[in-house]
Parts: sequence; C-alpha cells; structure tokens
Amino acid sequence: MKVLGIVCSPRLHGNTEIMVQESLAEAQQAGAEVELFTLAGKTIAPCDGCLSCQRTKECHIKDDMQDVYIKLLEADGIIFGTPVYFATVSAQAKALIDRSLIFLEEYKLRNKVAGAVMTADRTGVTSALAVFSIFFNLHRMIMAGAAFGFSGSKKGGIRNDKTGMAQAKALGRAVVRRIHCYKIPSHIALSTSSQENYI
Repeated sequence: MKVLGIVCSPRLHGNTEIMVQESLAEAQQAGAEVELFTLAGKTIAPCDGCLSCQRTKECHIKDDMQDVYIKLLEADGIIFGTPVYFATVSAQAKALIDRSLIFLEEYKLRNKVAGAVMTADRTGVTSALAVFSIFFNLHRMIMAGAAFGFSGSKKGGIRNDKTGMAQAKALGRAVVRRIHCYKIPSHIALSTSSQENYI
C-alpha cells in the first residue's frame, strides 16, 4: 500500500509541506509506504488545450509532469496539499489538475483514495476544497477527507495550529482506512462495467 503526498506549493519546507508530512507520518504509522513529492522548483506547464492526449494517450508537453503521472498511477492513496491563494488553489495545483486530463477518459485514477490539505492565512479554504472535490469526483476517486491549517504567512507558523495539525494526522489515518476498505485485489482484472460496482 503506497500513499503519495504531493505538495503544490512554490515554497520548499513551508506550511503546506509541514502539514502533508504530518499526514504521511500518520499514514506510515498505520502501515503504508509513503512518499513526498513537492512541486516547488519543478516545471509544470499549464495545459494548452490541444486535446492530443485524447488521441495519443500521452501529453505532448514534456516537463516534470511526466514524473507526476508515474507517481499518481503507482499510488493507492494521494494526499494533495496547497496553500490558499486568492481563495483558491495555487497555480501549481491548478496546473496539475488541468494536466490530469490525460487520465480522465479512461478513468485511470478511479478508486484511488484521495485527500486534500489546505493552508491559509485566514479564509478561502472551503473554495479551495471545492476545486479538489470536483477534481476527485471527475476522476471517480474516493475522497477520504480534508485538513485545514491556518498559519499566517510565516514559514513554520502552522505548527502553532494544533487543530490543523490534528486534522492532518487524522487525514493520514483516514486515507489508509479507505484504502483497506476499497482496495481491489490486484489479481482481479476488472472490466469497466464491473468497476461500476465499486463506486
């Protein structure tokens, strides 16, 4: 069982990363293999709307998103983290979401367990969560929950938000529980029609 944490923040070792790490530590405690992947310093270009992926099953943009594709497919559970900018997700998170179009037609992320971590100064977490909720629903992923952290702009300030850090821990545990509940044995080859029973 593998749980991937993707930090969609332009800052390394910032508040979002701290919260996602907290979730992953709890998932690891619950028995999962975990990995942290941060988009800081990575090149994730926006989708250019060419729709060639619908014909070729590949994205023609060759950047760091190619590594993200592999990691998304390998994971059983994925925790996405984003800071809240202008009451929505970061540009990095939105680029990742848009570039996931390559998986949508064949629902390649279907039945993967997902969670969302959001850090904010004061407001905007619910509208940011709505973006992730739509993303999860369109891909037919299984949402395990979300964690909200309020930290101000100071790096590391999130550690003072005891409620937010507790939510991050709870999210890590919830992701592992959902994986156990919904895990489809790898030896069973499911057709698209038979997968409907798991939704």
